[in-house]
Amino acid sequence: MKSDITKPNISALTRIAALGALAFLSISVSPAYAATLSRSVDVSGTPSAVWSMIGPFCAIKDWLPPVGACTEKEGSPPERTLVTKDGKATFVETLTARSDVEHSYSYAFKSSPLPVTGYTSTIKVQAKTPGVSTVTWSSTYVPDPGKEQDAQEALTGIYDAGLATIKAKFAK
Repeated sequence: MKSDITKPNISALTRIAALGALAFLSISVSPAYAATLSRSVDVSGTPSAVWSMIGPFCAIKDWLPPVGACTEKEGSPPERTLVTKDGKATFVETLTARSDVEHSYSYAFKSSPLPVTGYTSTIKVQAKTPGVSTVTWSSTYVPDPGKEQDAQEALTGIYDAGLATIKAKFAK
């Protein structure tokens, strides 16, 4: 009498194959995707004048309304820690690139309460016309699953508040 032990269990193999296919599809159907955001404002001032106000890494506390404190940690690369005025949120950001000649710097979130990962951002000032500059704040990030709209709304609100403050500081 032969044993069934050596015979493959076709229904079990079929179930395993189906589960593998479903796992593959669930990974490939809902991949993380990078989102982008870019906001700009025209400011009455030369790029050098605007950059002198917004260019220092911790100057963000002077032009981004929710920020109450900024502490810069020297090192390579430099880091800044931002604490909101209400003390409820802390951001740790790493400087990833800087060009005083091009009036720009880039940074990345090391930690943040926002529903994003892989956040990188650039702030840049460019001449538009004599005496007028364009400040552009742009980023790429991966929103947390199900939090895409929350992430976009939070970042848009932050960018718009900061750019409006910069514009107001240079209003004639």
